[in-house]
Amino acid sequence: MSNDPATNPSPCASADQAWGKCPPKGSEHHLLKGPRLRRQELWTAAKIFAEFIRGFRHLHFIGPCVTVFGSARFEEDHEYYKLAQEVGKKLAEAGFGVMTGGGPGIMEAANRGAREGNGLSIGCNIELPMEQHPNPYLDRFVDFKYFFVRKVMLVKYSDAFVVMPGGFGTLDEVFETAVLIQTAKIERFPIIMMGRKFWEPMQAFINESLIGYETIKPEAMDIVTLTDDPDEAIALIAEAQAMRNGNAKS
Repeated sequence: MSNDPATNPSPCASADQAWGKCPPKGSEHHLLKGPRLRRQELWTAAKIFAEFIRGFRHLHFIGPCVTVFGSARFEEDHEYYKLAQEVGKKLAEAGFGVMTGGGPGIMEAANRGAREGNGLSIGCNIELPMEQHPNPYLDRFVDFKYFFVRKVMLVKYSDAFVVMPGGFGTLDEVFETAVLIQTAKIERFPIIMMGRKFWEPMQAFINESLIGYETIKPEAMDIVTLTDDPDEAIALIAEAQAMRNGNAKS
C-alpha cells in the first residue's frame, strides 16, 4: 500500500476546514462502530448512566426554561446572532431560563441575551473541537461526551423551543423534538422557528412533500410557529406555559 498522501489522504483531509481541526474519534465513535467485547459494552453503559446522572443533578432545580437551538457559525455582527441575543434577553425578562448547547454562534448569542436580561443562562456543552469550550455567558454548564445524552437534557428541562437557523445539528434537534411531541412522548410544547427567510423553503417542503404525500398530517404542524418577532415568540411561550399550569391545577 502506498504511503503517498496524494493517493492515501488522511481521514482529516475531508474534514470541514472551517473548524481547523479533525473531530476526534471519542467515546461515541467507539460505541457506534459495532459489536465489541461485552465487558466493553458494560463499561460504556456505566459511563452513559453516569453522564445522565450528572446532567440530572446539575439541571434539576433550574426552573422554567426555554431551549434555543441554532448554528455555532454565526458571528456577533450577523443578523441571526443579534436576533438570538434579543430573544434570549426577552426570555430572561419574562422569567425563563435560557438553555443552549453552550457553544459559540447562536448559542452564545442566546446565552449572552439571557445574561443581559438578568436571567439564568445554561449550557449543555458537547466535547468537540468546534464547541469544546463553553461560551463566556454561562451561569451554569455541563459537559457531555454523548450527543444523545445532551439532547435528552436539552428536551427534558425545557418548556418550549426556539429554533434559529442552523445546520445538520439544528435540524436533528428540531425534528427529534417534533417527533417526541407528535408521538406524545413529551407534552405539546411550542416550537418557534425564527428567521423566516431561512426557514420558509423548509416550510414549503413540509407542506408540499410531507403533508402533500400524507407522510404527516397537517395538524402535526400546529405546534410550529414561524416568526421574526421576539415579542410574538415570548407571548406564545408564556401563553403555552400558562395553559399547562392551569391544566395542572384543575
